[in-house]
Amino acid sequence: MLRIGITGGIGSGKSIVARLFAALGVPVYDSDSRAKHLMAHDVQLRAQLVAAFGPETYTAEGVLNRVHLAQRVFKDAAQVAQLNGLVHPRVGQDFEAWVAAQAAAGHLYILKEAALLYESGAYRQLDRIITVFAPPEVRAARVLSRDPHRTPADVQAIMRQQLSDEEKLQRADYVIYNDDSQLVLPQVLALDEAFRNE
Repeated sequence: MLRIGITGGIGSGKSIVARLFAALGVPVYDSDSRAKHLMAHDVQLRAQLVAAFGPETYTAEGVLNRVHLAQRVFKDAAQVAQLNGLVHPRVGQDFEAWVAAQAAAGHLYILKEAALLYESGAYRQLDRIITVFAPPEVRAARVLSRDPHRTPADVQAIMRQQLSDEEKLQRADYVIYNDDSQLVLPQVLALDEAFRNE
């Protein structure tokens, strides 16, 4: 069973592309949502996060305090590295268990969607990588439209934490262009056919 990664900078549209693959019946592991789930429910990970980032990491009701975590982490590269060092290995374990279930179900290939595919080292678990590309100015406009709580400075800070577009494009096996220069669906269909025929 082929393991295909799908990545792209914030606002590139990688989640939309992943949903198109899912609509074709391809199992998609959404790393971001699984990370959030594990941060909310995995007892060991919760304890590690509190030890690293303080008791304010969770509310009195036990809910992850995303605002506190974001304010504490995203402006400090060392804190980002610490957070990723706790969360990414746990997501990797969760992914392997999920892959085993998909293989047992007889799927020809799966997708792992992750913004930080290279940064986390998760690309090592995969056979091929798709990068979804859109220029930075397009991505920033999309994020500001989608996430009214973010400022332009917030978006730039997140972009700086991610691998550059040039690096992602250079390392990709396939590129899907989501920059309004061509339709996305035909690109997805062509790759789906290629993966199914390997």
